[in-house]
Amino acid sequence: MSPSHLQMLFNILSLLLFLPPLANSSEAPTWIKAAYLYYSSEFPVPDIDSSLFTHLTFAFAHINSSSYELSILPSDETYISSFTDIVRQKNPTIITLLSFWTQDSNFSTFFSMATQPSHRTSFIESSIQTARLYGFHGLELYGIKPDTSTKNMKDLGILFHDWRSAINKVLKNSNRSPLILTMAGHYLPSQSTKSYPMDSIQRNLDWVHIGSYDYHLSTKENFTGAHSALYDPSSNTNTDYGIKEWIRRGLPAKKMVLGLAYHGYVWRLVDPKDNAIGSPARGRAITAHGSMSYKYIKSYLRSYGVKVVYNVSYVANYCIIGSFWIGFDDVEAIKTKVSYAREKGLLGYKVWQVPNDDNWVLSKAAQEEDKDKESKQLLLEILLPTSAVVTLLLGTLTCSGYEGNGYEDKIALSEPASIRFY
Repeated sequence: MSPSHLQMLFNILSLLLFLPPLANSSEAPTWIKAAYLYYSSEFPVPDIDSSLFTHLTFAFAHINSSSYELSILPSDETYISSFTDIVRQKNPTIITLLSFWTQDSNFSTFFSMATQPSHRTSFIESSIQTARLYGFHGLELYGIKPDTSTKNMKDLGILFHDWRSAINKVLKNSNRSPLILTMAGHYLPSQSTKSYPMDSIQRNLDWVHIGSYDYHLSTKENFTGAHSALYDPSSNTNTDYGIKEWIRRGLPAKKMVLGLAYHGYVWRLVDPKDNAIGSPARGRAITAHGSMSYKYIKSYLRSYGVKVVYNVSYVANYCIIGSFWIGFDDVEAIKTKVSYAREKGLLGYKVWQVPNDDNWVLSKAAQEEDKDKESKQLLLEILLPTSAVVTLLLGTLTCSGYEGNGYEDKIALSEPASIRFY
């Protein structure tokens, strides 16, 4: 190849490598990095590093058993009313949601509301008004499992339809953005032959947060378990199986947000020498419910100097302190799960919950993994069109009369390739 041809090729390559990607990134779905703050944790809202997230959810509001309106406990109102303003001081673009509790005593009230049109109207209108009053950008239903009656699931589908219709109606009379409408769901879309109202969910909700944790609890099981296992070689109780079931039932991956657990569970081993996942145990230890925040777990690790085991088959961490067995997600597991969410085409991830982190170690690890994926995608978006253009140029140069006569002229272009439901 002549010096002039080489110089021209070099100049064009240099230009292309510094051009922005040809794909229109503004059209790509927003990648969600969400988290909860459960206010009973008494974690100061100003201490949240909201720069690490795109969405933050305040938990919880409730349902009034008499009026069927959304209600806020008096002790929470001060914090709820200022939540959005405070977290936007560190991240002006953060999107906030208000989640409401449907379990325990709220369960029967919830379905009494969902069954009656007038009760649904009271709830829906009050939820929209409350969200707007306190500056929230969305609402979340939390805690309904699919194993309740078929009628309840039908009523739930009607509620989602009416809720979305009311949000859209308000939108027509306002220049504000529509409220986001979401649900925190069980890791499986169906249980005991019952199923969530999948058609209504797909049509009316912006996304579903898949509760991908608390599969195994030391209060209920006499063996150690990976409570947020991404995979499980011996059973279907794992996140990958659940995600595939949601997709099989008709919910697109792009409408799912993967749950990440910033907590673990501790068992008391029957035999400290028999300490793998699935080993015999006598139940909970250390805390009343057997649960421990990641922050608490890390303080134990520092105090006792124990080694953390990472099990790649389950994508889970655990450690042994004497007869105590603690299962949780450390940095390796969190990064792998964020990568999994990207690879499967999910919409993002959501953390339960921010006060459980240890100096933002897990949140930063999730963000770093996310940035790595974005960088690789950006490189592909640049190199793939560049490779095609170079191939075209080489063809043009060849057709113009150039004939190579040595191996140095053969340019090879490589193609770059808790709060629980259970």
